[in-house]
Amino acid sequence: MNALWNVSRRRFLQAAGAVGAGLVLGNPLAWAEGKKEADGRTRTNVDDALAVPRTDHSLPGPFPGRVVEVHDPAAMPGGSPDPATVEAMFGRGIQALTRRNLRDSFHLFFDRTDTVGIKVNPVGAGLISTRLELVDAIIAWLVAHGIRRNKIVIWDRFDSMLAEAGFTPKRYPGIRIEGLQTMDEAAFTGEAKDDSGWLNADGLHVSARRFDPDVYYWADVEGPEDKNYLNQHVFNGRKSPFGRLVTRDLTKIINVPVFKNTGNGVSMATKNLGYGAICNTGRLHQPLFFDVCTEVLAFPAIRDKLVLNVMDGLRGQYDGGPMPVADKAFVHNRIYLATDPFAMDRVGHDQMVAKRKEMGVRVNEHPKYSEYLHYAERLGLGVADPSRIEHVVV
Repeated sequence: MNALWNVSRRRFLQAAGAVGAGLVLGNPLAWAEGKKEADGRTRTNVDDALAVPRTDHSLPGPFPGRVVEVHDPAAMPGGSPDPATVEAMFGRGIQALTRRNLRDSFHLFFDRTDTVGIKVNPVGAGLISTRLELVDAIIAWLVAHGIRRNKIVIWDRFDSMLAEAGFTPKRYPGIRIEGLQTMDEAAFTGEAKDDSGWLNADGLHVSARRFDPDVYYWADVEGPEDKNYLNQHVFNGRKSPFGRLVTRDLTKIINVPVFKNTGNGVSMATKNLGYGAICNTGRLHQPLFFDVCTEVLAFPAIRDKLVLNVMDGLRGQYDGGPMPVADKAFVHNRIYLATDPFAMDRVGHDQMVAKRKEMGVRVNEHPKYSEYLHYAERLGLGVADPSRIEHVVV
C-alpha cells in the first residue's frame, strides 16, 4: 500500500505534524467537543443566502434523495484504477441516476456555453485523493457532448495540492487547472525566513485577489491574527470570501469527493465544497463543526451551480481521516452519483459507520456527527431521512 502513495516524506511529515496541531485540516474530535448545541448556534449570514430566489438548477437538483452506487470488482486491479472499467462505471452510473442515455443526461445538466468546474479532493495524493481516471471519464463525457476543453476547470482550494495529486497542465492539456490560493509551506514550517512567498509588497496575501469580497460566508467568530493562520487562510476576521472562480467564472460545478472519514463523521460530498470553496475556514471548525457543510452550500454560488456529485470510492479510508493514513485505506471498487450531496453523504455516512465497526474501530454514533444533514433537509437543500432516500446499486 505504501508504494502506491507518492507523497514525499517531507510532505508526509508536514502533514502529520499539522494534524497533531489541528492546522491543515483540523482535528475532528476537537471540533465535535467544541460545537455549540442547537439552541446556542453561532450566528451566521445563512439567512441572507436563503433569501435569494432559487433557480431550476438549485439543490437538491432533479433527483432529491436518489443515490446510485456503482460497484465493479475489476475497477482496481493490483490496487490501481483500470481506466476503461472506471469510464464504464461512470457511464452506467450517470444513466442509472437520470434514467436517460449519456447524451440526454448531459443536456439535463449542461449546455455547450457552460464553464464547468470539476472540484476534486487532492488531499493524500496517490493514496486517497480523487483518481485521475475518474476525472478523465467525466471530461470525456463533457467533451463528447460539446463542452470545449478550455471551458473546463479542475479546481481545489490549494494549488500545491492539485499539482501533487497529478492535476497538472501537462496531464490535462487545454484544461484550466486552478487552486483558489497559494500557501507558502516553507514559511509555514519555518524553513523560509521571510514571508515574500505569500505576502506582496503591500502586505496583502498574494491570493487575496482570487477571492470575491462581495460574496462571503459570515460567522460570528474571529479568525486568529497570527501569520501562519493568514498564510494558510488568506484572511482572518469574521468573513470567509468565496473564490472568484466559483462566484464569477463557473456556471456549473461537478463535485468529485472521495470516500473517507473525518473522526466519527465523513469527509465526502458536502465537506469537499463546504470547506473548499471559501477561505478563512480554520476559525469555523470548532464552533460550527459540520454546519459549515450545510450553510456554505446554501449560498447561490454553490446551491445554483452544483449539478452533479460523483464520489470516488475506488479506494476508501475508514479511520484517521481527513488526512491520509495508508494502513486504514482499502480498495472499495465503487463510485457514487447523485445530484443531492446531502443524500450522498447520508449513504456514505451509514456505510462508513458499518465499515468502521467491521474493522474494529470504536464508533461514536452521537447524532451531532450527522445532524447537519437533517439541518440541510430543513433548509430544503437535500434529503437526509434514510426512509426517503432511494439507494440504487448497479
